[in-house]
Amino acid sequence: MTGIELSRTPVITSVPEGSDTARRLAAIWETPPGLRGFFSSVDHKKIGVRYLVTAFIFLLAGGIEALALRLQLAGPDLRLLTPDQYNHLFTMHGLTMIFLYALPILSGFSNYLWPLFLGARDMAFPRLNAFSYWVYVAAGIFLYVALPFQRTPDAGWFNYTPYSNHHYDPGLGIDIYALGMVLLGISTTVGSINFIVTLLRMKAPGMAINRVPIIIWGTLTASVGNIFSVPAVSLAFLMLWLDRNYGTRFFDPAAGGHPLLWQHLFWIFGHPWVYALVLPAQGIVSDCLPVHCRRPIVGYTVVSLATVITMFIGFGVWVHHMFATGLPPQSLSFFSAASVVITIPSAIAVFAWIATIYMGRPVFNTPFLFFAGFIVLFVIGGVSGFMTASVPVDWQLTDTYFVVAHLHYVLLGINLFPVIGGLYHWFPKMSGRMLDERLGKWNFWVMFVGVNLAFFPMHIAGLLGMPRRIYTYSAGFGWELPNLLTSVGSFLFAAGVLLFLCNLAYSLRHGKRAGANPWDAPSLEWATTSPPPAYNFSVIPTVASRHPLWEDRLLPGAPASRLDAGPLLDQGRETMVTTALDGTPLAIAKMPGDTTAPFFLTVALTVNFAGMLLHLWWVCAAAAAVTLGATLVWLWPHASLAQAVEEGHA
Repeated sequence: MTGIELSRTPVITSVPEGSDTARRLAAIWETPPGLRGFFSSVDHKKIGVRYLVTAFIFLLAGGIEALALRLQLAGPDLRLLTPDQYNHLFTMHGLTMIFLYALPILSGFSNYLWPLFLGARDMAFPRLNAFSYWVYVAAGIFLYVALPFQRTPDAGWFNYTPYSNHHYDPGLGIDIYALGMVLLGISTTVGSINFIVTLLRMKAPGMAINRVPIIIWGTLTASVGNIFSVPAVSLAFLMLWLDRNYGTRFFDPAAGGHPLLWQHLFWIFGHPWVYALVLPAQGIVSDCLPVHCRRPIVGYTVVSLATVITMFIGFGVWVHHMFATGLPPQSLSFFSAASVVITIPSAIAVFAWIATIYMGRPVFNTPFLFFAGFIVLFVIGGVSGFMTASVPVDWQLTDTYFVVAHLHYVLLGINLFPVIGGLYHWFPKMSGRMLDERLGKWNFWVMFVGVNLAFFPMHIAGLLGMPRRIYTYSAGFGWELPNLLTSVGSFLFAAGVLLFLCNLAYSLRHGKRAGANPWDAPSLEWATTSPPPAYNFSVIPTVASRHPLWEDRLLPGAPASRLDAGPLLDQGRETMVTTALDGTPLAIAKMPGDTTAPFFLTVALTVNFAGMLLHLWWVCAAAAAVTLGATLVWLWPHASLAQAVEEGHA
């Protein structure tokens, strides 16, 4: 990204679709067809769709694993799975849903929508964006490649020591998990940096920080949280890998280490990660629900502040996962208080959503149903989490199915329902077609009934003493009915997901044409065609309010946004750079073009990790050399870019 002087940027009043100027912009920004284009594209929209599709594939994989577990637990004394098979599936289900589905699916939305929200033509670092996706795919394959051979991890997704030490769990499974998570951490970290810089520098003129959609606040907060939390878990997994392979004793009390060190490092990451999975999803609801209520959200400022405060406090509550580990009572009191206080910003968001519905004119379409259903599930999941903030209550509930119920309400209720609702809302923008409304309503009710039938009885089973991570159980404990209901609900929920996929497949071919703004929404992404052109905006818009497409209704007579007039920026791949707070233009950014370097860099990096796994150091050395070469190709300045810099300084 290189700054070029602004003096050569004439204001263009409009660029008609199909004009010579539009074709020239398309030629500059479009990805070439075929395999070369597939592996070289840095278009944020293509990368966003790939994130969504890949994460949904992992959701289906994790769901199939869950259904196998629920068949095993549907009744007492069943033997459909061996204990070893159960442990492998249980671990893979957990790490798939938490690490390979829940955050990447939200990254898909953010990658696709952020430049459209902000009036930009791409993310700040397009090649880093592509690299983040390819590393995510590589990490997922790395973690799954040994599943058919039962060489996958089997110590639970939390991977507690000493169970995961080499003495108790030999083989490659835990090593695959450790190195795979370090690889995935690279993807998460570089992606988070890209989001932060994009917000600070790539907004349209006039897009002040208090005019961005709330999903921007959610993803920004999650990204900042990831930068501080992901290194903790990457360090923990690296230390565990060294313990298992090179005789270090970080987690061995006999040599001065401590098993609780693993829990501290894991949950210092794990609890902020929970909010990273929730806050962007809440942002989807905060931005989309008002569209279907025909009014702006109540309390934009307090909801935005609540989003940031939630993550800030979230870094001070990790020990509530460790109340039963024998820590000093004074520390338990502090973390219990923090766990109670963190409910306040969440409650602010709930009241804002309810007030928006009450004061608006809701349209009871499929997206609205998913967002309203999310509010119900958010309250149920939040209340069950709030209960465990009390130390005495947590001592009774920890390691029971009550905690499993809370976790699933958070991950599937609070994450998946906004995701499906968001797909119904933005699918017209992404594809140019509407999803079928009748199928959509069936989809909602089957999923809503299924999720509550599946997970609410887990609370009952937990209160009756059923421990989590249990392979089978005997009759007579009162656990039979709750488990049967949970298993039936799980399959009903899976049927709802299948209905969504059927709707998706049908609507891609036969869905009603959407038009540019089928929901009459107020934000900037709906100012483009559906789907958007490769260059997003033919001219860079100037924003004058929080709702640029509703200004004639909300702010009659006030200075209006200019959406069809602005700098053309057609001398190569260009977009505007503005100040962080108020969106004042600073420079024109020359953006890099398509390249296969991020893909080949990912391949080399993955081969390096495979060499580390198998202790093939010559493979590591060769892969490191290829990594260096791919990095040089990536960073090597192109002649067109160098010429643009010279012109800018002339």
